[in-house]
Amino acid sequence: MNSETNSKQALIGLNQTKLERICSHLKEPSFRAEQLFTWLYKSHVNSFHEMRNFPNELRQRFGEQYCIHPLELIRVTGSTAEPTRKFLFGLQTGEKIESVLMKDGDRTTLCVSSQVGCAVDCKFCATASMGFQKNLSVGEIVDQFLQVSKESPSAITNIVFMGMGEPFLNYDRVIAAADLLNNENGIKFGAQRITISTVGIVPKIIRYAEEKHRYKLAVSLNGSSQESRLKTMPIAKKYPLPELMNAINSYTLNSRHPVTFEYVLIEGITDSVADAEKLIKLLSGRRCKVNVIPYNEIGGDYRRPTKEVIETFVAVLNNAPFPVTIRWSKGTDISAGCGQLAVLEKTA
Repeated sequence: MNSETNSKQALIGLNQTKLERICSHLKEPSFRAEQLFTWLYKSHVNSFHEMRNFPNELRQRFGEQYCIHPLELIRVTGSTAEPTRKFLFGLQTGEKIESVLMKDGDRTTLCVSSQVGCAVDCKFCATASMGFQKNLSVGEIVDQFLQVSKESPSAITNIVFMGMGEPFLNYDRVIAAADLLNNENGIKFGAQRITISTVGIVPKIIRYAEEKHRYKLAVSLNGSSQESRLKTMPIAKKYPLPELMNAINSYTLNSRHPVTFEYVLIEGITDSVADAEKLIKLLSGRRCKVNVIPYNEIGGDYRRPTKEVIETFVAVLNNAPFPVTIRWSKGTDISAGCGQLAVLEKTA
């Protein structure tokens, strides 16, 4: 983006009420805001010149004072024929973030970021190496979907807030972004196809439950006990496992959706038969499902278990009273697998 674009306010991310304020400021009637909302979120325009029911003079005024997209697509890694592609975006303020598009059968899932970097510092996650830089705006979150959807050969069927950052540490903006994605007058993306993932920010899980949001909830458990969680997830010290499970109980009482637990298999830490048995004991009786994710190595101290160890672990879980799936993360060859997102290149 050039400096002129950087100085302009982006319209993506604004709801209809905020667009009405802009139209009022421009001394335009309120119906213009409804038209603008439609152009932005239903027609997915890239320029004001495409807004055909706007007078030329109004298009010019918008172009002088505002821009449409808060993100600039810098690079796409992977081809349209591959199951996974990674998208590098530049923010107007110069930082960079990544999104991942994954194709699996009839499902096309977009993994969006909610922060630049992350403050949670999970030891096995590449994003932690960036440190925390800033929260993304509503527009910077929603624009990931709008721009990737134009690049995707198939319609996006699912959105997961599981990219860079901890969504519940940017709670208000993440919820507002999900609401914009779901808005029936705009993008109209089904609430049941949006999943928000957290490492276990207990107060925000409780708030999420009390507010009764219709989006699905996923929790990165990554340990069958408080002790095992502490080995790789410092957040477990602030929010111990018993407190986390109580918060999840609150969620399942208030939601029609079961909670999804993400469980990363790390060699020698979370992959033993005893870990699998403890996991069954911990989660039995809960309305949940479990995604087992073999660890994606990022060059640090942690290792992916052997295939035999993974299969043994999953075999124990075959006796679990809850659904279990194994997620063989895609895109590891382009560092787009789970836990591999980290923009470490210098800003030009």
